[in-house]
Amino acid sequence: VQLQASGGGLVQAGGSLRLSCTASEQTFSGAAMGWFRQAPGKEREFVATIVWSGRRTYYADSVKGRFTISRDNARNTAYLQMNSLKLEDTAVYYCAVDRRNVAAAVPTAYDYWGQGTQVTVSS
Repeated sequence: VQLQASGGGLVQAGGSLRLSCTASEQTFSGAAMGWFRQAPGKEREFVATIVWSGRRTYYADSVKGRFTISRDNARNTAYLQMNSLKLEDTAVYYCAVDRRNVAAAVPTAYDYWGQGTQVTVSS
């Protein structure tokens, strides 16, 4: 099982970034995909999730209206488009696979995790 997250970086407040998460077809197929983040000294928190079909998505209140989760099943890739970034969005962002396709907002529902990509928002 291998998940590869990418796209993080340093961006000014108000800017945008797009994160990508690529998995093997065996891992990705039929699974919900989630994004979580963890800031220094804080617990890992839910950001967004999407079911296999792409027809249902869920967001944390803190990112609703600014972030968009999507997926390209032909490319075994999930995305997180982040707009209007704020200082408090600074964290390591992790993608995760939910083989049961439940698309829950809790880390324990996910089976596999990527290595994380750093997002830093500056003023």
